[in-house]
Amino acid sequence: MLRVDVSKQLGEFSVEVSFASEGRVTGLFGASGAGKTSLINMIAGLLRPDRGIIAVDGEALDDTAGGLHVPAHRRRIGYVFQDARLFPHLDVRQNLDYGRRMNRLAEDPALQARVTDLLDIGGLLDRRPGRLSGGERQRVALGRALLAQPRLLLLDEPLGSLDEERKVEILPYLERLRDEASVPMVYVSHDAGEMRRLATQVVMLRRGRVIAFGGPEVLPSTAANPAG
Repeated sequence: MLRVDVSKQLGEFSVEVSFASEGRVTGLFGASGAGKTSLINMIAGLLRPDRGIIAVDGEALDDTAGGLHVPAHRRRIGYVFQDARLFPHLDVRQNLDYGRRMNRLAEDPALQARVTDLLDIGGLLDRRPGRLSGGERQRVALGRALLAQPRLLLLDEPLGSLDEERKVEILPYLERLRDEASVPMVYVSHDAGEMRRLATQVVMLRRGRVIAFGGPEVLPSTAANPAG
């Protein structure tokens, strides 16, 4: 379970959000400026809330009343950004292994094989990122995050920089992650169709506040973005 009950002042903008989700994929949905990235950065530990608590499976990562703030590198949370952020001087195999080495985890050939198969990246292992398509780079970024063995995976608009053809290519892999991987995810998007396909629970945000929470049925009936 992911529990979030936080507030944060960011200049003239403020985030005041409270929800608890047991969904395999918790969607953070809203227009640009709704507070989605600020919220996901608080969950990641990159941004510290002014007040409140963030907990994963009953373990507090932030608790301002108790003076607790677990730093990002100790949270065991994977983060996949809109741009894949692969290391250009490393090949795919080395990029995939980076998270494991940084977290000082033992090699797990079975997990490596499972993730490589899940994301269909076995044929890319010897390539450098510059020789990959946008969709391939995002699949490698997903693999790198999974091989760090996170307790939670954050995806911040992972399809946002891709054209429609690449989005169609990668969406089935995200659905496979949801259905076959054992890692719960928080998925950020302003695209209602994308969210409807992937999310099992949705937190709908507007101007830093929750305006709806529930299953995908809370999403707007058309693909039009909600007011920010």
